[in-house]
Amino acid sequence: MRIVLTNDDGIDAPGLLAARRALEEIGEVLTVAPDRNRSGVARAISFGRSLRVEEREMADGRVGYACSGTPVDCVRLVALGLMDFRPDIVISGINHGENLGDDITYSGTVAAAFEGIMIGVPGIAVSLCTERPWHESAEEDPRSEPHELHFEPVASFTARLAKVALRGLPPGRILSVNAPNLPAEEIRGAEVTRLGRRFYKDELIRVEDDQGRVAYDIYNHPPGYHDEEGTDFAAISLGKISVTPVHLQLTDEATIEKISAWNLDALLPESERKGSRR
Repeated sequence: MRIVLTNDDGIDAPGLLAARRALEEIGEVLTVAPDRNRSGVARAISFGRSLRVEEREMADGRVGYACSGTPVDCVRLVALGLMDFRPDIVISGINHGENLGDDITYSGTVAAAFEGIMIGVPGIAVSLCTERPWHESAEEDPRSEPHELHFEPVASFTARLAKVALRGLPPGRILSVNAPNLPAEEIRGAEVTRLGRRFYKDELIRVEDDQGRVAYDIYNHPPGYHDEEGTDFAAISLGKISVTPVHLQLTDEATIEKISAWNLDALLPESERKGSRR
């Protein structure tokens, strides 16, 4: 199995290293990740600028590739033949932080897995539900205690899941995997879930720097979620690994017939309306 491994936390993230080590047990792994933290970039791509790619020694001495672009750019570079590597599957993560419910629409981790669909291979996005992203340096708050991160259980689970997904995941789908931050002996199982629903509690806060320049803080309160059985949120709350199948079929088929009755031609200026009848 040939695996492209990427993330949105950057090439130096410990979660990426944990994933690579587990995946090397089942196949050949090519690690191509952003050269710095790119969390929250969703499916952004790098229009109008060239991308730099360089070899980067990871924490265990093995070599990966650091890209100046986004997670999607990383996958696309491989698909276009930069490393002469034809992937069978794209795996993204392990993200330092959850990607649950509506969060996946913002996630660079999930976006990279979606790029697997675009190049015709399965994708798996993997996230660890931690309270503190690794790139929030403890230097910002010397009083903070180190936060233990249990990557190994979900890394091993993902390696086994990849073999099953390569054989059985329907085309045009990815899997979004979220794991509680628990040691292996405390994880209470794994289950297939649907995406839950977030509710956000952000507020607009005006801030001013020492020079009197005004800015605005808008992402300032942890979001909540609706407590519903069968969701990814519910599984995590029970100490289980959540596996959610997701696709990119965005057309609302059920509403096509309804809005077809709106007579859209009548909304055009008269001159354009005549041309549409030719």
